[in-house]
Amino acid sequence: TKVALTITATEVELSPIKNLVVEQLSKNVKIAGFREGKVPLQVAEKHLDPELLSSEFVNEAINQLYIEAVKSQAVDPVAQPTIEIKKIVPYDVLEFEAQIDTLGAVKVGKYKKLAVKKDVIKITEKEIGEVTKSLQVQQSEKKDVDRVAKNDDQVWIDFSGKDAKGDPVSGADGKDYPIILGSKTFIPGFEENVEGLKAGEEKTFTIPFPKDYGVKALAGRKVTFTVTVKKVQEVILPKLDDELASKAGPFKTVDELKSNIEINLKQEREAQAERKYESDLMDKIYTTSKVEIPDVLISQQIKYEIDDLKKNLTYRGQTYAEFLTAEGTTEEKYEKEVVRPKSEKNIGFSILLSEIAKTEDIQIESTELESQINLMKAQYQDPAMQEQLNQPEARRDIASRMLTQKTLEKIKTYQ
Repeated sequence: TKVALTITATEVELSPIKNLVVEQLSKNVKIAGFREGKVPLQVAEKHLDPELLSSEFVNEAINQLYIEAVKSQAVDPVAQPTIEIKKIVPYDVLEFEAQIDTLGAVKVGKYKKLAVKKDVIKITEKEIGEVTKSLQVQQSEKKDVDRVAKNDDQVWIDFSGKDAKGDPVSGADGKDYPIILGSKTFIPGFEENVEGLKAGEEKTFTIPFPKDYGVKALAGRKVTFTVTVKKVQEVILPKLDDELASKAGPFKTVDELKSNIEINLKQEREAQAERKYESDLMDKIYTTSKVEIPDVLISQQIKYEIDDLKKNLTYRGQTYAEFLTAEGTTEEKYEKEVVRPKSEKNIGFSILLSEIAKTEDIQIESTELESQINLMKAQYQDPAMQEQLNQPEARRDIASRMLTQKTLEKIKTYQ
């Protein structure tokens, strides 16, 4: 993934470059007897700062010669080169070496007739019932009661969790937190331990986090919780009738509401299933392909992934250091074991899709791009955002994403 080009130029190539630089610099030179910008090059050169001329000349020469060289040698750089000047005789000889990061060997594996199945989505009555129950809870009346908490009550609690050593567990605490008993929003066993408590009562209990819990540092770990009940409220649900349906949206009947819930759930699940199917297809293609990725691209992707994670953590009120502690890892270990493999795979996917697009002659026509940009502009009322969509970088990004999706659709036709 490294290419070194040694580029040598003599007066034949350098003379036109020097004239170009002198012409550009002479535009600001004022000499008696000549109109501004009309000074002959030989005369203008004598009035230029030699050091400035030499510096601008070398920069322009390296830039022009480098671009010509990578074109002639069919090298595709993925980052700015490292330049080292080997020899220079002012305006007569210039020799330099360009160290270039480029893609290595790319061999696309099998992408037709892959043994990958897409999940079949079926929405159950139970799932629809869970959504209607949630709507009832939203519209419910909550009344303070002086009794022990039972299933379906809303209980306001303070809670904190500690590990076996007695140290606080990050993310296992809360103040004035409302919880509907039986909603299963907490880890298994937590809500059951709160049942039977009255306002003002405290209870300490130890339960394990699920083995598949999202935070690795907590998965399967036993935590001792101390819970204080602040308030117990009885949740009085409204009837699931046409009146409730009309409050939930533009529905005249409960049947219309349920039908809408089913449609929305199915669309959401099908979209998830489609994304998983595409990811599984790419995983299958990736395992049979060969992609040599330059370190500079991987480093850039790692930085992007970590910056994106930090941004999302900030929205959630958590620092990167706190996140690493909760995950039970270090910055170096997390980058090596999680971020780097993910970055390599994401870059690999992108490269493979690009190669498949070339093989299948898949392109994004200008009319397709304009149509998509106009569609996106219609979604934004902010003039600044609309103007941003006109920028070359934004247009390239949109076209790239369109090409990716178009290529994925083509791959799916072969399955």
